[in-house]
Amino acid sequence: MKDLSQIVSKFKIQGTVENIKPLGTGLINDTYKVNTKETDAPDYVLQRINHAIFQNVEMLQSNIAAVTKHIRKKLTEAGESDIERKVLNFLETEKGKTYWFDGDSYWRIMVFIPRAQTFETVNPEYSCYAGKAFGNFQAMLADIPEMLGETIPDFHNMEFRLQQLRDAVAADAVGRVAEMQYYLDEIEKRADEMCKAERLHREGKLPKRVCHCDTKVNNMMFDEDGKVLCVIDLDTVMPSFIFSDYGDFLRTGANTGDEDDKDLNRVNFNMDIFKAFTKGYLESAKSFLTPIEIENLPYAAALFPYMQCVRFLADHINGDTYYKIKYPEHNLVRTKAQFKLLQSVEAHTPEMIQIIEECLSK
Repeated sequence: MKDLSQIVSKFKIQGTVENIKPLGTGLINDTYKVNTKETDAPDYVLQRINHAIFQNVEMLQSNIAAVTKHIRKKLTEAGESDIERKVLNFLETEKGKTYWFDGDSYWRIMVFIPRAQTFETVNPEYSCYAGKAFGNFQAMLADIPEMLGETIPDFHNMEFRLQQLRDAVAADAVGRVAEMQYYLDEIEKRADEMCKAERLHREGKLPKRVCHCDTKVNNMMFDEDGKVLCVIDLDTVMPSFIFSDYGDFLRTGANTGDEDDKDLNRVNFNMDIFKAFTKGYLESAKSFLTPIEIENLPYAAALFPYMQCVRFLADHINGDTYYKIKYPEHNLVRTKAQFKLLQSVEAHTPEMIQIIEECLSK
C-alpha cells in the first residue's frame, strides 16, 4: 500500500491530515476521502488517475482546469450563491500542476463537497434533473475560449467504430463471422445513416462542442434538498457532438432491460424517461442549439445503442479481447440486447419528433 499521506503532502492543502479512507463503491482503490483535523479546513478527495485509459494526463488535467475555471466564471457572473459547492476545485502542487506523478501512478486532489449526495435512481423525475443539468453544463461551456483535447481519441466516432468492426470481420480471428451474418447485415444496412454526424461535421453543418461524454444520473451531485449542485466525473469532457451527452444518457437510462439482458422481451425504449430527459435538456440547452442539432436528437437516441451494438459485436468476433465477459457468449448477448433497444428506438421515432416539438413550443 502506497503511503497516501506522502502523496497528499505534495499538494497545497489547508489543515492537517487526520485520516485517509477509501471512498465510494466504484474503483475503490482509486478514490479516497482525506479528512482534516481542523473544523475550518475543508476535507479532500484523493484520486489515482486511470492512466491505462487516459494516457495523456497533462491534456486531461488541462481540459478539466479550463472547464472548471469557465464554469466558475459563469456562476460568478450570474450571481450564484454557494459557488464552492457548484463547481469542482482541484488543488495544485508546489510546481503549479493539478496532478502528481509518483514514478508509477498519477494522482490528483479536489476539495470534498460537503453535505452532497449522488443517486443511482433513473426515473422521470431524476431524468429531468439530469437533462437540465447536462444541458446547462453544455450551455455554460458553449463559449469556452480554450481548445480542449480529446482525452480518448475517437471515443464516439461512428465511422471509426464501424471500421473496427469491419477489420474484425476481415480478420475473423476465432472463426465467428459466419454465424453473425444477420447482425452484420443489419448493421451495414444502417451504416450510412448512422455515420451522418461525421459527414455533417465535414460539410461544416454540425459543430463540435464541449460535452461531458459520460452522462449518467450518478455523475451529478445533489444538495440536502435534492437540487442538483454540479456535474462531476469530468475525465471524459472533450469536444464532441451534442449527441454524445443526449444519446448516451438515453441508451442506459431509457432501457427497460439490462445492457446484457438475455430476455429480449424486457428490452424496450422507455418513452417516459425520454420525455422527461428531453424536457429538462431542451429547457437549458435550446439557447445555443442549432436547428440541425435539434432535428437530429432522435438520431442521437438511435446512434448510441447502434454504436454499442457495433462495439460488442466487434469484440465478440475478435474473441472477447476488450470488454470483460462473464461467460463465452456474453458479448453476443450484449449485441442482441443493444440491437433490440435500437429497434425499439426506431419504432418510437415519430413519437420522439412530436415530443421534441412540444418541448420547444412551450
